Amino acid sequence: MNERNIHRLFEISVLLKGAHAIIEIVSGAALYLISTDAILNLAKMATQDELIEDPKDFIATHLLGAAQHFSMESKSFYAFYLLSHGLIKLLLVVGLLRNQLWSYPASLVAMGLFIVYQLYRFSYTHSLGLIALTVFDLLVIALIWHEWRIVRRAHAASHEKRS
Repeated sequence: MNERNIHRLFEISVLLKGAHAIIEIVSGAALYLISTDAILNLAKMATQDELIEDPKDFIATHLLGAAQHFSMESKSFYAFYLLSHGLIKLLLVVGLLRNQLWSYPASLVAMGLFIVYQLYRFSYTHSLGLIALTVFDLLVIALIWHEWRIVRRAHAASHEKRS
C-alpha cells in the first residue's frame, strides 16, 4: 500500500472517530436531559409489540430489564462518560486533522487508555462489539503512529531549512 492510500485510510479512520465522538456527545447530553422514567417508557414502547408476540424474546426482555434497573446514578455515570469520552476524542480528532504535533502522542495515549478500559469491560460483558471496537482502535493507533512519524520528519525538515 502506498503512502497516499495509507494517508487516506488515516483520514477516514480519524473522521469515523470524529463521527463516533459526536454521537457520544449527543448521547451523553441526551442522557443528562432525559429522565429515567422517560427512558423506561421509551423501552416499553420499543419492546411492547415484540413482547406481545413473543414474551421471551431475548433482546426485548433484556432491553426492558436494563431500562427498569437504570438508576439515576447509572444515568449520571453514562452521561458523564459519554460526554467526556466524546469531547476528548473530538478534541484529538480536530488536532489530528489539523496536523497539530501534540495531538499525535496525546491520541496514542488516550486511545491506549480507552483500549485498556474496553478490555476491562470485555472481561465482564464478553461483548463482541467491544472486541470489534478494540481491533478498530488498534488499527487507528497504527495509522496515527505511522502518520506521526511522517509529520515529525516533515516538521524537522522545515526547521532545518529555517536554520
